[in-house]
Amino acid sequence: MKKKIISSKSLIAIIITAGFILTSCEEYLDKAPEAEISEEEVFSTFLSFQGFTEELYHCIPDYTRSTWCADWNIADEIVATLVDWRLNVHFDNGDYWYWYTTACGWNQSYFNACSGAQTSSGTWDQKGIWPLSWYGIRKANVGLANLDKLVDATDEEKRIIEGQLLFFRGFFHFQLMSFWGGMPYIDEVLGSDKLDLPRLSYMDCALRAAEDLATAATLLPVDWDDTEPGRTTSGHNNQRITKSVAYAYLGKNLLYAASPLMNKVSTGSATFDEELCKQAAEALYECLYLSHTGEAPYQLIEWERYHENFFTLNQTIPGNPEALLSPPFFWNGLYDMQDCLWIPQLVGGDGNMISPTHSYIKNFGMANGLPLDAAGSGYDPADPWSNRDPRFYTSIVHDGVQVVQGGTAADDDKRYANLYNDGNYRNDLNGSRTGYLLQKFNPLTTNNIDNISGLTLPSYLRLADVYLMYAEAVLHGYGTPQSSVPAKGGYTLTAEDAINTVRARANVPGVDARYLSSKEEFMSEIIRERAVELMCEANIRFCDLRRWMIAGEKEYIEKTAINFDRDVDGKPINMEEEILVTRVFEDKHYWLPLPTDQVNIYPEFYQNPGW
Repeated sequence: MKKKIISSKSLIAIIITAGFILTSCEEYLDKAPEAEISEEEVFSTFLSFQGFTEELYHCIPDYTRSTWCADWNIADEIVATLVDWRLNVHFDNGDYWYWYTTACGWNQSYFNACSGAQTSSGTWDQKGIWPLSWYGIRKANVGLANLDKLVDATDEEKRIIEGQLLFFRGFFHFQLMSFWGGMPYIDEVLGSDKLDLPRLSYMDCALRAAEDLATAATLLPVDWDDTEPGRTTSGHNNQRITKSVAYAYLGKNLLYAASPLMNKVSTGSATFDEELCKQAAEALYECLYLSHTGEAPYQLIEWERYHENFFTLNQTIPGNPEALLSPPFFWNGLYDMQDCLWIPQLVGGDGNMISPTHSYIKNFGMANGLPLDAAGSGYDPADPWSNRDPRFYTSIVHDGVQVVQGGTAADDDKRYANLYNDGNYRNDLNGSRTGYLLQKFNPLTTNNIDNISGLTLPSYLRLADVYLMYAEAVLHGYGTPQSSVPAKGGYTLTAEDAINTVRARANVPGVDARYLSSKEEFMSEIIRERAVELMCEANIRFCDLRRWMIAGEKEYIEKTAINFDRDVDGKPINMEEEILVTRVFEDKHYWLPLPTDQVNIYPEFYQNPGW
């Protein structure tokens, strides 16, 4: 029988990442890029099979750089200047088709891509969840179908290969489900004649993904540096898939399936599924336990380095040791995310920026841990930016904050964020529309005067999110804030403990006793805490509001600005909240529409309701 020939360029050449991550890739390239090699050569040794597998890492888009000027915040966090081409503007208007129909426009997010499933380093700005998830699922299935050919490998190496393949198959199905709902669960290499796989219910699809993720967790190492295969790249394995990552996504997948939206789709009940919440909590606990014992390398970054979750100034990849899953990093200089999203034209931005909404910023409570509207919070509407949660100051630029650090006297009019009504940082066309700027993802010196930018790479999932998901899963699975999963090794972690661990890192006191008396009160603090800690990260907010079935409520569809003047001492006066945008939201907006040309291929792959 004639051997099937595979181009090594299409299989393994793209795994090189300019030395930033996965630096061992070059060792897997034994042939010239255009050489042709057989399946047996690709799959027979660990080095070549790992080279094949590592393309899957490149199927994870960098959501901040997936286009020339990426959009990904499509819930209530931000509002854009007065332009009509941004993705978030179209989502505000209820036009969810825009994720697909303008794939090559300036608005593009990380949902779609101009040129299909692009995985090479040269196409970092053409990567989308939709095409790459399907591509990644097929590639994982190709690898799993060829595991029997892996003969020149140790048992440990075989487990690592299989674990990665199973993880990515489950992960990419989960990515698709999160935005588009239940999908066919593809666990084999499909031929062109097999186009009749039905869409599964969300729960059925999630349970299939859970099987893959759970098995992956048993196969993957806790720390690649402690394995024989990982020793050749010791110190450069931070972004590889591990047991902790598999447990975290197993828990996240189950928590999503247990949430009111998904449970209603699957069972008709718009409530949390108690049993699935317990299973989610147990998986998330396993991830946290590995960090608690020190076996796993993932830990909360200390407060003094909190910004390193998102950017660094020393040319190292952000996120270590808190990030569990990040995309490959590709440097694109200053002119990528920062100056076309966060920076007013006045200090070097291109003018088509976005700014945080005042309605969202109300989630940031006070330094004493209380919400703004709680009795005893100390919030003073006449002095609104004093004594706030410390994360407010690391994430938000408010009026009067020094932005420009250097420069000359000629730059003095730009030195401070003049965000009051007639301030030069305030402009509906090329500045802030809301009275705030977002600084979470870049240093203040990212401007055309200081001209000092950081390396930016927000993750898909970090340990703080695992703590918060655990708190939510325990609450709805076991019933109270004081509940926990059965402890092992003396590590008891209640839902209250989990949320307080995240707060303590930011020097914020734990949840006040008044919010510990009922499931509803504690859930309100989980919702608020997730808004504060995870602001503008990986579309977490968009998914949270939908899965909780609160996305259509008034406080989440009204995007507001804060208008004010300054008194002679520079203090805000005449403060008035203005509704800038009222988001269009109907039941159909709980899911993105599927591409018409693809749902028309066969009846079992049907369109989402309302589209």
